[in-house]
Amino acid sequence: MSEMSEMSEMSAVGLAGTAAAPAALPLAGLTVVSLEQAVAAPYATRQLADLGARVIKIERPDGGDFARGYDDTVHGESSYFVWLNRSKESLSLDLKSLEGRRILRELLDEADVFVQNLGPGATARMGLAAADLARTHPRLIVCDISGYGLDGPWRDRKAYDLLVQAEAGLLSVTGSEEEVAKAGISVADIAAGSFAYSGILAALYTRTTTGRAPAVSVSLFEALVEWMGSPAYYTRYGGSSPRRTGARHATIAPYGPFAASDGESVLLAVQNQREWLRLCAEVLEVADLAGEARFARNPDRVAHREELEAIIAARTAEFTADELEKRLEAAGIAHARMNTMDELWAHPVLAGRKRWREVDTPGGEVDALLPPATLSGVEPRMAAVPSAGAHSETILAALGRTPAEIAELREAGVI
Repeated sequence: MSEMSEMSEMSAVGLAGTAAAPAALPLAGLTVVSLEQAVAAPYATRQLADLGARVIKIERPDGGDFARGYDDTVHGESSYFVWLNRSKESLSLDLKSLEGRRILRELLDEADVFVQNLGPGATARMGLAAADLARTHPRLIVCDISGYGLDGPWRDRKAYDLLVQAEAGLLSVTGSEEEVAKAGISVADIAAGSFAYSGILAALYTRTTTGRAPAVSVSLFEALVEWMGSPAYYTRYGGSSPRRTGARHATIAPYGPFAASDGESVLLAVQNQREWLRLCAEVLEVADLAGEARFARNPDRVAHREELEAIIAARTAEFTADELEKRLEAAGIAHARMNTMDELWAHPVLAGRKRWREVDTPGGEVDALLPPATLSGVEPRMAAVPSAGAHSETILAALGRTPAEIAELREAGVI
C-alpha cells in the first residue's frame, strides 16, 4: 500500500471527525494539528486545508485564537479570522493542564503534520520541540514558525508584523520621501505562512520518497528579508539605498501613477527599451523625447525622474483616464487603475474567471476567493469557518472519550 493510501485509510478509521475531504483533493488523507494564532501559521494551514488536508486547530478555551477579536466586521466575526480559517476544525484545549497536553499528544500520535507559532520556547517547555517529537513521532513533520529563528541571539524576542517590517528594512524603502509607511497588509506574516506552506509540502514529498520526515522552520524576519532581495542587492553593490518614491518604482522609470484630465489616476509601467520608445511615439506622441540623452536608458531616466515625470504628466493630463488606457493598451504598455477595496470586490477579472465561492461562518455566509494556485481538475475545499471549539466533542469522541468524560473536561475548563 502506498504512503498516501495508508494516510487516506488512517484518516477514515483514525481521527474520524467531520466528513472526510473528497478523494480528488491532493492532500486528502493528511491530518494537520496546529497550535496557531494570528496570521502566519493559520495562513499556512488554511492552504493545506484548501487542498483537502484535515486541519485541527487548537484554541484556548477562554476565547480561542486572539485573532478572533481583531474586529467584528464580518457578520460579527473578525475579518482576519474569516480569511484565514475556513475548512478547519476547532478544538478548545487548555494546554496548561495535564489532561490538555495528554489529548494533544494523542492527536499527534495519528497526525502527519504539526504546526505551531506560539511565543518563543512555548512548545519546547511542553516537550514538543521538533527534536523531542523526532524521537517519539519519527513520521511527524513539525513546522515551527518563529519571529527571529529558533536559535541565534534573538530567539527569545517577540515579533509582530510591523516590527519585522522595520527590522527587515521594508519601512526604509516604503512610503514617500518625507515619511515612511508600513505595508497595508501583514506582509511579514504572509511571507512566513507562504514559506511554511511550501516547506511542509517539500517535507511531505521527502517523507513519501525517502521515509524521512524533515522538520520545517520558518522565521518571519528571514521570510521578509528574502522578499527584500532586490533593494538589498541594489544597496549592497550600488552604494546607496533605493529612495522612497511612494507609488512609483524606486529603480525603474517611468513606473507609477499619472493623472488624467478627469482627475483619475492611471499607473503605467515601462519595463524595457522597446516599451519606452512606444510610449513616447504612440502614447505621448513626443517621439523626440526618447532620443534625449538624459532619458536614453533606464538608469538615466531614474536619475532625471522629476524632469521626466513632469513631461509625461503634462501629456497624460490631455486625455481622460479611459482615453489614456486605450492608448496604452494599443501600444502594448502595461497599465492599471488605482482600485479601492470596493472596486476590487467587483473586479471584472474575478467575476469573469468565476473566482468567488460562498463559505459559511458562525454569523452567516460570506463570499470567499478560490486559492490563487489553480490545479486542473481540482475544486479546492471551501468549507465553513468554525466557531471556537465547534468540533471539540466530535474530536474527543474519536479519541475514545465518553460523553460523561467530555462533560467533565468541559466542567474542569480543559476544553
